[in-house]
Amino acid sequence: MQKIENIILDYGNVIFMIDFNRARQAFITLGIKNVDDFFGHKAQDPLFDAFDKGEITPAEFRTAIREKTNSPELSDQQIDDAWNALLIGVPQGKHEVLLALREKYRTFLLSNNNEIHYAYCMQHIQEKYGIPNNDIFFEKAYYSHQMGMRKPNAEIFEQVVTETGINPATTLFIDDSPQHLATANQLGFQTALCTSEDTLEILVERYRLL
Repeated sequence: MQKIENIILDYGNVIFMIDFNRARQAFITLGIKNVDDFFGHKAQDPLFDAFDKGEITPAEFRTAIREKTNSPELSDQQIDDAWNALLIGVPQGKHEVLLALREKYRTFLLSNNNEIHYAYCMQHIQEKYGIPNNDIFFEKAYYSHQMGMRKPNAEIFEQVVTETGINPATTLFIDDSPQHLATANQLGFQTALCTSEDTLEILVERYRLL
């Protein structure tokens, strides 16, 4: 591994833990058929990509869920609860790792996100840790729904490079999705796959980042 000067971190299952099976079960309860084709870690209905890119509003997202479930009676809260079911939270100790990394490297967050999940995540860290958002942990936090683009498309990585001036060759990108890492590799980034076994803390130790 080359010298690392910058680190870009994904949010879901790198910092903020999520469980796709919880969302799967919640969508089944709402009446989604073929749920594995509808929403998952590796593939999902175009509705979710559009929401992640901020192309549709929360109200439009909820309307689409009602149409896809053929359940016009579903309340906004029922839909939000199902959609947020996959969100677990930030474990103790993660924020301390982020602060330590920021002391040594230029660090950035790059997250596929959407308005409903973003609001829930920020409320969670406000209530649990007393902080309003992720700004203290990174030089800049990039969210797909605010940028109008999402991973694994190359354009989102290219925008981060353009705005920050970082060199991909000296930048480590940590994500839990192989398809996102594949794009980053093609663009010259160093990459590391974060999993339940290879957690952020383990990767930090393995690559001697601190």
